[in-house]
Amino acid sequence: MRQGSIPGAHGRVRPLSLLGDPVLHAPCAEVTDFGPELAALVEDLFATMYAAHGVGLAANQIGEPLRIFVYDCPDDDDVRHVGHVVNPRLVETDGVVVRGPEGCLSLPGLEAGTERHDHAVVEGFTVTGDPVTVHGTGFFARCLQHEYDHLEGRLYVDRLTGWRRRRVLRRAARASWSGR
Repeated sequence: MRQGSIPGAHGRVRPLSLLGDPVLHAPCAEVTDFGPELAALVEDLFATMYAAHGVGLAANQIGEPLRIFVYDCPDDDDVRHVGHVVNPRLVETDGVVVRGPEGCLSLPGLEAGTERHDHAVVEGFTVTGDPVTVHGTGFFARCLQHEYDHLEGRLYVDRLTGWRRRRVLRRAARASWSGR
């Protein structure tokens, strides 16, 4: 990305992978090439996230099983956080565990109360290979944990148990986008 450019302005909107797509249920591969293809993928991720009105998007959600995600997400103080992380590691989660509504672009229109820590720290790299550390609190911490889970092959529904899990899966099976 060029300095000062609007994220996603040069990207193309790609189709989203939906619940049941195998790419969402397997751990993603480390990024090894920090070249122009990676920069183009970041642009496509931003463009797709914005088109879908999301606050975060992982590469496997557009069919690319690579360890990268983007975000444009507020925290609980309404401070906007915009960026991306390549080869992220979730190095810290702490604070209070909060059950809050959580949705996902790969399960459009659905959400469920999901438990997440209210503080998270992710370390990784930028598209140019520079180290980056991202600290998140509140809703932004939820976003970081959610996107990191995607890269590990997990969806928020995998964190649910009992009636919450059954309800989301029933609704997903009846959704217009479901392949079932």
